[in-house]
Amino acid sequence: MYEIVTGPLVWLAFAVFLGGSIYRIASMIIKAKKDKVVYPYFDFVRGLRSLWHWLIPFNSVNMRRNPLFTVLSFSFHAGLIVTPIFLLAHQLLWKQAFGFALPALPEKLGDFFTLVVLVAGAFLILRRISAPEVRNVTDWKDYAVIAIVLAPFVTGFISYHQWFAHETMLIAHAIAGCVWLMVIPFTRLTHILYFVFTRMYMGSEFGFRNAKDW
Repeated sequence: MYEIVTGPLVWLAFAVFLGGSIYRIASMIIKAKKDKVVYPYFDFVRGLRSLWHWLIPFNSVNMRRNPLFTVLSFSFHAGLIVTPIFLLAHQLLWKQAFGFALPALPEKLGDFFTLVVLVAGAFLILRRISAPEVRNVTDWKDYAVIAIVLAPFVTGFISYHQWFAHETMLIAHAIAGCVWLMVIPFTRLTHILYFVFTRMYMGSEFGFRNAKDW
C-alpha cells in the first residue's frame, strides 16, 4: 500500500494538479478577454506595486488593524509553502525520484513550522465560528477545505513522532497530501493560482483612479 500511495498516487496527484491548474488559468484568461473592463484597466507596473505591497506583513491599513490575524495568516501561509517543499523526508523522496534535492530544513525546524500551521489553522477555524462577518459567509465546504489542508500536517506530525500505528499514519499522510494537491484547482484553494492576477488587477484599477488598494 505504501508503495502505491508514494508512487502512482503521487504522480496522479501532480497530473491532476497541473492539468487542473492549467485549465483554470486558461479559462480565466479566456473569460478576461471577453470582458470589456479587465484588459483596459490592467497596468503591469501598478499591479506589481500592489502585489509587492500586499506580500509584506503590516503594509496595509487592515493588516495593522488586525495584528494577530496578520501574524497568524502570514505564518500559516509561509508554513504551507516551506514545510512540504523543504522538509527533509520530502527531499529524500525527491532525490530518490529525480536524483537531486533542494536544501532541507533541520528536523526541529520542520516540526516548528508544522506546529505553526496547526495552531494558525485552529485559529482560522475559531475565527470562522466566532466572527460574525466571517461566519455569515462560511458553509461546510470552507471547513472541509481547512480540514483537507491541515490533514497532511496532522498525519505527518504523528507519523514523524511515531505515535499510534506509524505505518498506517504514514500512508494516511501520503493520501492526505495527494488529496490536498488534487483539490487545489477545484476548490477555494484556487486563490493559490489566482492571487497574483486578482491582486494585480485590483492594484491596476485603483491606480487608474489615482488611489491605493491598501
